[in-house]
Amino acid sequence: MTFTIKRIAAASLVLALALGSFANSLLTPEQLAKREKRKNLTVKEWNTDSRSKARWLDHIKVYDAQGRCIEEIEYASYGQRKRITSKYDDKTGKVLEEVEYNDRNRPVRIRKYEWNADGTKAKQYNYLPNGKLYSVKVFEYIFSDK
Repeated sequence: MTFTIKRIAAASLVLALALGSFANSLLTPEQLAKREKRKNLTVKEWNTDSRSKARWLDHIKVYDAQGRCIEEIEYASYGQRKRITSKYDDKTGKVLEEVEYNDRNRPVRIRKYEWNADGTKAKQYNYLPNGKLYSVKVFEYIFSDK
C-alpha cells in the first residue's frame, strides 16, 4: 500500500515538473528576462505641463510575483478613466480573463480567452457585466511562404 502511494506521489511530482517546464517553454528567453525584472513591480507614468510644471498621474501598471501585468489603470484630468484587471492560468501563464472598469470603477466589459496548444489565442469571449455573452472573436493564423 505505501509503495503505491510513493509511486503516485513520485508520478505526480514528475507531472508537475513537466507541466511547469512546458509552460516556461512557451516563453522565449527574452520574455522570461522581462518577467524577471517586473516581479512585484508598480510603474507610474506622470505627465508634466511644460509651462506650469504641474504634474499629473497618467497611467499605472501593477505586476505580480511572476512578472505578469495584473492591473492597468489609465487616468484623465478628472481621475480614473478606466481600469483593467487580469487573471492568469497558473499552468500556462496565459491570460484567462480581463475585466474592464469605467471611471466609476464599475465593470463594463469582461473578456475570457481560450488558447491553442502552441500558445496563440484561439477565442475571445466578450461578456456584459451581468454575465451575458454578447460577442465571440475567433483568431485565425495564416502563414505564407513569401
